[in-house]
Amino acid sequence: MIAVLQRVSEARVVVEGQVVGEIGAGLLVLLCAEQGDTDASADKLLAKMLKLRIFSDAQGKMNLSVQDMDGRGKQGGLLIVSQFTLAADTTGGNRPSFKAAASPGEGRRLYDYFVAQARKAHPVVQTGIFAADMRVELVNDGPVTIAMRIATVGALPI
Repeated sequence: MIAVLQRVSEARVVVEGQVVGEIGAGLLVLLCAEQGDTDASADKLLAKMLKLRIFSDAQGKMNLSVQDMDGRGKQGGLLIVSQFTLAADTTGGNRPSFKAAASPGEGRRLYDYFVAQARKAHPVVQTGIFAADMRVELVNDGPVTIAMRIATVGALPI
């Protein structure tokens, strides 16, 4: 699985003019399931993401996770958006190939699984709509943007 994490002061997803997901400070998570990914891949990515220390502590050092981002136990939000284009292969020409992405059915299953697990582990989880034409609005804080991949067998790390 691939995720691009953006530390945000706010973010929202708009579909057909309606806000469908919105958070204040926290992480915007662009998520892509690849062929061969499993529930275990999703679990491992989520666990790493929730503990990743990319929020500033009182001294201004990136030392806090989204689960303890204010240093007093206040947790930030997660806005999880499906984005199969993260699996793009641009080595073969000018049109990207998405053959490494999971099939739409498996991609939806893994996205839904990831969101369900995130909701069990974290109190503030919002989402986009799988396969919808979405407008993602965000204020990147820092800016801090981190790409993560939990590789399946034979996949190349980011």
